[in-house]
Order: sequence, then structure tokens, then C-alpha cells
Amino acid sequence: MWLIIGLIAIVATFINLFMYSKGKDYKLAMAMGLSFTALTLCTEYSLVLDWVEARDWAALEDVVPGMERALWFLTMVSIFLNIIPLLLERKGKK
Repeated sequence: MWLIIGLIAIVATFINLFMYSKGKDYKLAMAMGLSFTALTLCTEYSLVLDWVEARDWAALEDVVPGMERALWFLTMVSIFLNIIPLLLERKGKK
């Protein structure tokens, strides 16, 4: 499930950037990109919870350290890419 939601977040982010480049209203796509990024993090957390409840310590030890770094990086990239149009719009108004 996290993969599907993550892909939706990526697509919404690119729609956001595309709509901004075409001069259209991009704010709904921006909100969707950020919202699906948050939902991706929630589904990842649920996956870790399932492993804890199943006492699958091997899965936790193998996956969580790398996943934690990847999630931080990808979340920061998502936030940055989604707010680029806002920053460019503000810069253009000055």
C-alpha cells in the first residue's frame, strides 16, 4: 500500500510543477502531493507496527535503519519540490 500512495505523491508533485510551469492553478496538486507524502509516512509506520506486533526483529533490524534515512530524504525532497512554485511566485511578485 505504501508504494501505491508513494507513487501517487510523486505523480501529484510532478503535476504541481507542470501546472505551475503552464501558468495554471497548482495549489490543489501541491496540497495533494504533500498530503500523499504524509499518508506514505503513515503507511510506513503501520508496516513497522505490523513487524513489531509479529515480533519480526530481523525485518526491523534489516529494513528500518535504511528506511529511516530514505524517508527523511524523500520527505524533504517532496516538501521542497512542492513549495518551489510558491517560492517562485513570491520571488516574481517582488
